[in-house]
Amino acid sequence: MPAQSSELSEEQLIQRAQRGDANAFGDLYEQQLAAIYRYIFYRVGNVAEAEDLTETVFLKAWEALGRYRWREVPFSAWLYRIAHNIIIDRYRSDHETVSYDDQTEVHDEADGPEEWLAEVETTEVLIEALAQLPPDHQQVLVLRFINGLNHAETSRVLGRSEEAVRVLQHRALKAMRVILQKQTALESEAA
Repeated sequence: MPAQSSELSEEQLIQRAQRGDANAFGDLYEQQLAAIYRYIFYRVGNVAEAEDLTETVFLKAWEALGRYRWREVPFSAWLYRIAHNIIIDRYRSDHETVSYDDQTEVHDEADGPEEWLAEVETTEVLIEALAQLPPDHQQVLVLRFINGLNHAETSRVLGRSEEAVRVLQHRALKAMRVILQKQTALESEAA
């Protein structure tokens, strides 16, 4: 009896998907969807747009899968690069973003409305602060702290050395701290 696609390694799934096995690509999609969506969402700050761009990432990945080589870069890093390029294209096209007021992200039903509201407000603050950073700072912070990649994984996604990622992360955190301090000062003045 042939192995089910969910029992296959990532490399085996990629090989099958490259031969046109849509179910194997579906398994890859399921494995990577949440991380890619989170990465995009924290970069664009809009649920509907993040969903659309995430689907675009996987469509482009499916179309380009024949050119992917397992040993050159991990599959997730390859997807992050596609996502990054799509986000850059979005900014280049001067596409106007709808404000972050329609948060419909799934949350734990056990949480009460107070916990959910606090989570949404924190997310809004992070998205507003991230949007003020240069794209490379946004990218390193989202990869490291939202998606939880380690320095080695982040360096593969960004195509930089681990030391360069550490320096970039330090600079991004320093810039984020300044932005958040300014936001806090403005909120204090308004109160």
